[in-house]
Amino acid sequence: MEKIIKIHLEKLPEGPYLATSDDIQGLVAQGRTASETIEIARDVARKLIEEQGLTSIDVGAISDSFEYPIIVGS
Repeated sequence: MEKIIKIHLEKLPEGPYLATSDDIQGLVAQGRTASETIEIARDVARKLIEEQGLTSIDVGAISDSFEYPIIVGS
């Protein structure tokens, strides 16, 4: 079953992006772009869930609709 895990994405002063999550303890990912960082965070989340044997995490199930922010340049 798929779940929505909230991550916090931040651009570091040195240039790369950093992702962390309050939903899964220990989730930290870094990448050159926001997109790359999100993909890395997704992989890290899967591994942490598997390694920690988490069968239930207190995050939202994917529903038919949800909000997803996008960034549009001018």
